[in-house]
Amino acid sequence: MEKIIINTPGSRSEIHIGAGWESVGTLLPGSGVVIVTDDNIKRLYGDKFPDVPVLSVVPGEDSKKLTVIEQLADKLLEAGIDRNGFILAVGGGVVCDLAGFLASVYLRGVRCGYVSSSLLSQVDASTGGKNGVNLGGTKNIIGIIRQPEFVICDTAMLFTLSEEEYLSGLAEMIKTAIIGDAELFDLIENSFKGIKERDYDLLTDMVYRSVKFKAAVVTEDERETGLRRILNFGHTFGHAIEMQTQFKHGFAVASGMELATYFSLDRGLLDENSAVRIINLLKKFGLLRDYDISHTQIERLVTHDKKKAGSSIHFVFSDGIGNAVVEKISIPEIIDFYKRFKDKT
Repeated sequence: MEKIIINTPGSRSEIHIGAGWESVGTLLPGSGVVIVTDDNIKRLYGDKFPDVPVLSVVPGEDSKKLTVIEQLADKLLEAGIDRNGFILAVGGGVVCDLAGFLASVYLRGVRCGYVSSSLLSQVDASTGGKNGVNLGGTKNIIGIIRQPEFVICDTAMLFTLSEEEYLSGLAEMIKTAIIGDAELFDLIENSFKGIKERDYDLLTDMVYRSVKFKAAVVTEDERETGLRRILNFGHTFGHAIEMQTQFKHGFAVASGMELATYFSLDRGLLDENSAVRIINLLKKFGLLRDYDISHTQIERLVTHDKKKAGSSIHFVFSDGIGNAVVEKISIPEIIDFYKRFKDKT
């Protein structure tokens, strides 16, 4: 078991990688605990949950909305949870988002921790303290930053994921490799069989590398005023594609990374060999899917991107595998590139 610490002003978060999720009982207070999960996770693991109240939501992105937060808060009141309460999320990215958001606003803030059950959540969503809900067709537009006290990343839980859910998480791991860890990129390139077969030791090592990188970024820039922006590689286009197509997050981000890679090449930041390696890796795992979104639709969606500043966006480019650079560019430039890219394909 590996432990990574995120120290930010006013908080300390422990990420436990490779620990059995059932050990969560040793990290919980003696009273006032409520579990937030979804129906799938409850069905798979509910018989081993700690003996505390369980609030379960419908699985999937549709649960990430304020009405669900309100319903959960009502249930916390009914359960008599006060300011000494503790919310434990057991689930993937949606569940951790909901639980973290709920913990930040219920009674102006109660403690929380996560058991992260999906690859997407382990390498991205549950680390770093971002918690958001969607508003209409705009993703994560209402949210907060609040670090959980702990996150348990039990890679054995990844064996129960569907192939699509598993690969969705792999896309975010590839993103981490592109922006900050060239050795991880090489490892993913050379471990196709082990990744497809979900080799436990390999997965634990890759999750550890991903979390270690993200933890270092978050420790330096919790509020995303500088360095943390690089974690959005592929997300400007990816979030737009996700909201328009209903692709799972990782597949949408993979398409966003394809666009960001070619955009980096187009601007002379990335060499052709590196671009080919990135695109081939995304294709190798079947992460790139066809979509038909006009440039006018993309413009409407990108205009609502939470990274927008006036008429510009902090766009993340790759300037070499393992490195990223953020440039503030105009929305018309982004849409012009998208139009030129789609005209070629």
